[in-house]
Formats: sequence, structure tokens, C-alpha cells
Amino acid sequence: MSSESAKSALFGRESEIARLSGLLRGIRDGGSSLVVRGEPGIGKSALLTAAADAGRDAGLRVLSTAGTQAEFHLPYAGLHRLLHPARLDDGALPDPQRRALAAALGLIDAPVPDLYLVALATLNLLVEAASRTPLLVLADDGQWLDPPTAGVLSFVARRLEAEPVALLATLRDGVPCALAEAGLPELVLRPLPDTAATLLLDARAPGMDPRTRRRLLDEGAGNPLALVELTGEWRDQGAGLLSSPWLPLTERLERAFGARLDDLPTATRALLLVAALDDGTTPEEAIAAAAVLTAGPVAHHDLAPGIRAELIEPDAAQIRFRHPLMRSAIYQAATLPQRRAGHAALAEALARQSGERAADRRIWHRASAAARPDEEIAAELDTMAARVAQRGAPTEAVTALEQAAKLTEDARRRADRLLRAADQAVELGGRDVVVRLLRQTELLPLTSQQQAQLRWIRGTLNDGSDGRATGPQVLTALAESVAADGRPEEALRILWSAALQCFWIEPGAEVRRRIVAAAESLPVPAASPLLLAILAYAAPLDRGAVVIDGLRELATQPVIDPQAARLLGSAAVLVGAFEQVESFSAAALPGLRAQGRLYLLTRSLAQQAWSAVHRTNLNVAIPAAEEAARLALETDQPQMYGTAVSTQAMLAALRGEPDRARELAARAEAMSVAAGVRPVLATVQMARGLAALGEGRHSEAYEHLRRLHDPADPSYQLALRCYVAAAFADAAAGSGNAGAARAVLRELEEVARTTPAPALHVGLPLARALLADPADARARFADALAADHARWPFARAYVQVAYGEWLLDQGDPGSARPLLRTARDTFDALGVVPWSDRARRGLRACGEASADRVLTARDKLTPVELHIARLAAEGLSDEEIGEQVYLSRRTVGAHLAQLLPKLGIDSRADLPALRRDRTD
Repeated sequence: MSSESAKSALFGRESEIARLSGLLRGIRDGGSSLVVRGEPGIGKSALLTAAADAGRDAGLRVLSTAGTQAEFHLPYAGLHRLLHPARLDDGALPDPQRRALAAALGLIDAPVPDLYLVALATLNLLVEAASRTPLLVLADDGQWLDPPTAGVLSFVARRLEAEPVALLATLRDGVPCALAEAGLPELVLRPLPDTAATLLLDARAPGMDPRTRRRLLDEGAGNPLALVELTGEWRDQGAGLLSSPWLPLTERLERAFGARLDDLPTATRALLLVAALDDGTTPEEAIAAAAVLTAGPVAHHDLAPGIRAELIEPDAAQIRFRHPLMRSAIYQAATLPQRRAGHAALAEALARQSGERAADRRIWHRASAAARPDEEIAAELDTMAARVAQRGAPTEAVTALEQAAKLTEDARRRADRLLRAADQAVELGGRDVVVRLLRQTELLPLTSQQQAQLRWIRGTLNDGSDGRATGPQVLTALAESVAADGRPEEALRILWSAALQCFWIEPGAEVRRRIVAAAESLPVPAASPLLLAILAYAAPLDRGAVVIDGLRELATQPVIDPQAARLLGSAAVLVGAFEQVESFSAAALPGLRAQGRLYLLTRSLAQQAWSAVHRTNLNVAIPAAEEAARLALETDQPQMYGTAVSTQAMLAALRGEPDRARELAARAEAMSVAAGVRPVLATVQMARGLAALGEGRHSEAYEHLRRLHDPADPSYQLALRCYVAAAFADAAAGSGNAGAARAVLRELEEVARTTPAPALHVGLPLARALLADPADARARFADALAADHARWPFARAYVQVAYGEWLLDQGDPGSARPLLRTARDTFDALGVVPWSDRARRGLRACGEASADRVLTARDKLTPVELHIARLAAEGLSDEEIGEQVYLSRRTVGAHLAQLLPKLGIDSRADLPALRRDRTD
């Protein structure tokens, strides 16, 4: 951008420039990120250029990239442009991260792991470089960055805390992208006010008559680029400008830029066209393609007329359009045959280059040049889709398959490519893309197998929790048909989709039985993780014993695949085997973290947190729930976010924060009630019930917990309702509802005869005692006290405090005192404040005072700090902790520096042993 154009673009932007200056001044004290948003021509790129100049003047190292529409489909193209020219030293990266990043950038021939491992490597690479010289990272036109690069930069931007790194990105209004949805601080560039716009117009065109000035001000609408270009039109047309029709601003600018092409030489126009179509920017490549297009000689000097027309910048290393709208204008000015010819010329030029990236670009240009179906090109796109999927770019694989389908004449083969694209799009969570692809598929004549695949893909959408996916009964019928065709593995996958819906919605007993019968009829091993998960989700009570036996068998295996362990952990939640959840989580989480599988990691953390809350293992539950909620937002999993937030609500209730519990419960309910997401709504009622119980409001607690057992209530969830029996009975007994609650207890007793679910059986003894007839209560309490509560300290202490209170009511404080004292100490150790207070009140009634509860690390630290402290206590280095929590080494160090004084210690060597499991 010329100095005069830059000056015009920044006219009236003093406050915005001041904000950027402040950000750059503070970079050495800690990282920051900022997204600059606005309409085309509003001055975003000029502001970024000004920031780059100011950064260099301040001694910062500036790295930059930019998105282009032509490059959108090339995975990690933007990241390659950002990092590769800088030659940053990756020697300090752990080997898995170094290889992941090298694979993403195409520097080694290897599959690219999950995007988030590449993102963590990028974060650590930038932080390491910034330890020598502070970094300013710039991303212009972020809306056109390829999705993997946008995802990486979003990940990095969210984690810039203590690092001397600033990330600035520009985004065009109205174009969705990962950076726009990352929740980053924003600087919105609004149109110039009329006064500033008038001053800019007067500076560019002094002496303009008032009527013309008013017309230009109205049409310019405060857009600096528009005002500059309209003054140029005024100089060319004079009074004739007033008679020209009004056009939308972007269209008017594109026409103005496009009009400049008319007077340019043929070679220059060809150069600009291929540059506008190209996903590369080197003059040599454009010259080679333009020579093919014109069938004549083209040289560097043919760029000069484009520079003089102010369409491109003078730059020997690359062809840079002065503004993105100029690229768009050239594209729009070309006819469809001209564009196809330009793509064909680029494909021919790229044929002379070597390397996988050049080959992929050549295929895209050949596809764009095709005017009719072409199976050869379609097959190349198909092959490329598999290759880019292996490189960790599933979005690009979906695009390649869809483009291949468009070029496929054979209907059956076209349907196959569309279905494979839809299948991959499901894994990305791209509902709109999946629906579009399936609609295209439905118009084709399909084989029975393709029809089955189409119905199955539709059934996998969003787990069926929103009611828009194929229902579980249809999926089960489909699985039976597929199994009859001799495809048991495919049938098992379809049944998993059906069973999964039984968790989020309630399909009824008959549908559940049919899923189980279909699954058990398949020729698969009885201890298959997927089969056990299907049985757990479809029949957590009727098949609870089978699943628990299978879980115990698999838990003895020395090595379990992380994804299989996550699946088994989720099955353990449903059947109430919470100890198994902990063991399978321990097997799944490290592997998922190492692989960068944040989507699955979120789910594993959510189930770990939910289970740990029910076992009152707050040292595990607090950081797991916080991380699950944070990653659910980052990976766009609203159901998991609702699960994590409702779990946090239960945590707040247990920790004596009833107002926070109610606020979190309301948030989780608001996002789940319309879709009827039963597990979240059940957990919401649990949280509200526990909060009310902790405040001594038994009637309110009963009303909340009673809803869990009403099949007509959206909070009813077949299995989860069974795991709060003690709290339900406590609320009922304290509110005069023991009689009504006994009917629920009888139902739970019947369930207990079917399944050995530990989480159910551990709560029933106290429920029996609390709801017993007065004559039987003492015996029932004695039975509860003698029950096996190994590894369930809260359940044991709950019996003790309830029995102690009953003994006080019977006038026996001497017998109550030791029970209440033991309960108090256990509750104190667990951190369940309302129950600690309850035991203390009982002891006061016995005439015994209690010391104040001693605050522990979990009371003093944030969830992230607690997680880091626990890992540091286990002996992990800052770098190793960073790999676990997806933060840079420097940020981990900053957190440790903040948390040590909170704990009153000077060194990490003095950290208490914050183990994953507490002593029972």
C-alpha cells in the first residue's frame, strides 16, 4: 500500500492506533491477542501494516500471513506462510510436536496428527522464539485462511498469557471463520463520522462543489477506501458522476477497480488474472501461467502497468494486490471461459514444479478449469482427499470429495463420493455441510448399501439429541438389515449411533430391548469395547452386570487404546461403576492429550468430572470440569459444554456455593431444555437439589430430586437417576415426603436386584434408613453403618451424620457424638462445606465445639492452578505440564509463580502431594 493510500486509510483512526500502540508497549509484560473487524475498505489492512511498522521500530520480530480465497482449500497453507520463511528453531520442541508441525508444513512425509497437537507445537515454537525477541504475529484477511491454520491461530491466541507474543488478525464482517468464533478481544472499525469523512474528502479533492461532495459522502458511507476511489471517479467523470446509478459499496469499488483493467496491456491483464486465481504469489509462477494463457512472451516488466494503476504493490518477491477487493474485482471482470482458461494455464505451469503441495494445487486448478464431468480429474481429487485427510485436514478432504462428485458422471460413484464426504463432515460437526451433501445424494439412484449408509449418517448427526436425526428405532432396523447382508462391523457402528441416542433422549423400553438384541446377535467378542458401550447406553440397568464384568476383564489388560479406554469410561458412567471410570480415564487421558485429540479429550474429561463429583473427589473433579467446559467451547460441542457446566453446578453445591450452583444450573438448563438433553437436565436437578439440601431447604431439594424419577419429566434419565438415592431420601425425610419417596425406593430396590451398579448400591442403605418406619430406623441405620463403603468416604460420612442426627432426636448425644465427629473430619477432608457445617451443628447440639475447617489447596487455587499444582506435585516439569494442559511452558511457570504464595510456600518442592485419588 502506498504511503498516501495508507495515510488515507488511517485517517481519523487516532483512538484505534492508540489502542494498538498500547498493546505493543505491553507485549514484553505478557501476551495478548486482538481481532480487527470491519467491512471491506474500512482500513483493517492499513492498521495491520501500521502495527507491523511500529512493532519493528520497537524492536519486535514480525511474522505475518494472509488468507486468500484461492488458498482456502490448501491445509496449513497460511501456517506455512507464517512459519516457514522465518526458519524458527524447533529444536526445543518435544519430538512428537516437532514431527507434527513438520508434517503439517509438508517438511516430512508423515501423517499429520490432530490439529491441536500442531497448534500446541506452534504455540511452543512461537513462545520459544519470543524468549529471545518479542514477537508480533499478524494475520490479514483471517476469514480466508484455510481452516486448519485458522484453528491453530485461534488455539494460540486463546493461550497467550505470560508470553511476549501479540497476535493481531483482521476479519471481514459477515464471513464466518474459526477466528471470528474464538471469543478473542475485538477492535471494530466503524465508518468514519461525517466530520472526519468530510475532512478526508477535502484533503483528497479540494474545491469540490457542495452538491458533489454530499453525493460522495453519502455513497462513501464513511469508508476510507470508497472515499478515495470516488474522488478518483470524480476527477475522471466530473459532473457526470452525479448521473451515474447508485450501487452497493462493495460492488461499486469492484467496478471501479475492474475498470482500470481496460487500459492495461494484454500481458498485464493476463498476469493479474492468474494472480487473482492463483493460490501462490510468486511472480515467476504467474509469469509462466500468463505466458501459457496469452501464448506469447511475458516478463517481470509486464507487472509495471498494474503497479502504476495502483492495483498491485511494487514487490519483487510476490504479487500483492493493494486491496483484497482488487483481486475480487479482477475475478468478477473475467468471463467464466476466461477464468477456466486461467485455471488451466496455472495447472500447466504447476506441472513443471515438484512436490506434493504443487501437485495438490495443480489438481485444484484442473478441477476449476473443467467445464464438464471428468473422471480422471475426479479420481485425482479423490486420491488427494485421502492424502489431505491423512495430513490432518478433514475439512479440505470433504471439499475435495464434494468437488470430485461434481466432476463424476457415473451416478453410483458420485453418490459414493458424496457419502464419504458426508461421513467425514459428521466427524467435523459440520451439520449444515452434512445436510447439504445428503440432499445431493438423495437425488441420485442409490444401491441398498448406499441407502443404508445415508440413513446411518443422518442418524449420527448430533447424537440425535435435538430430535432431527434418524431415530434409534430406524437405525436399529437398518443395523439388522446390514447384519443380514453379512456386514457385522458396519452394523455394530450403526447400533452404536442408536444406543448413543438412548443416552440423550428416552426412546422407550421396546426400542432399548431391540438394540440390545441386535447387538448381542452379532458375531463380535463379548468383551468388545464398542459392544459393551452399546449395552451400557441402551440397557444400563438390564445389562449392567454384563457390562461391569466386561469392564473388569478389560481393566486387567496392560495396554488399552486411548479411544477404546474413553469409550469404556463412558460405559462405566452409565452402569454406575465410577471406580472404573477413574481407571479408564487414567488410561485414556494421557494418550488423547499426546495425540492432540481435543474433541475426544473433552468427552473423556466430562465423564471423569461427572464421576468424580459423585465420588466427591474434588481434587479431580474441579480441574476436569473446568477443562471440559473450556475445551467444549473450543471444539464446538454444546452438549459436552452443558454436561460440564451442570457438573460445575454440582461442584458448587457441594462446596457451599449455592448461588453459583443455581447460576450454573440455569445456564446449563437454558442451552439444553429446548433439545431435551436429558443427562444435562438430570444433572441440573441434582445440582439444585444438593444446593437446597446444603442450605437445609429440604422441601425444595425434594421437588428438584423427585423430578429425576418421573418418566414424563425431561430430567428423567433411566440410569443417572439411580445414583443420588441417598440425597433423594434425605430430602424426602426432611420435608415430610417419606411416604411418597418409599415408592421410588421400592423401584430402586427392584433395579438393584438386576444390576450390581456400585453407585446405586452404595446409596441404598442410607436411603432405607432415612425412609424406614420409626420402629425399624435404628436397625436400618446400623445396617447402613456396617455396609461396605470402601472407596466411598462421602457415603460413609453421610450415614454417620444422618445417624448422629437421628440419635440426637432420640435423646442419645453420647452415641451421636463420635459419629458426628468422624463425619465432620471426613467432610472437611473432602471439602464438602455444607455437610461439614451440618456435622458441626450436630456436635454443637451435643455440647461439643469444633475448630474451623482448615482451608486446602482446592479452596485457595483456581481450577487451572489446582491442575498445574497437582501435576507439579507429581514431579512433572513445566514443559511436561504444558503438554498436559495445552499451555506454553512460560504460562505454566507464571501460574506456578502465582499459586505458590497462595499456598504459603516458596518452592514447588514444597507442594503438597495433590494426588489424583485421596486417601479413604
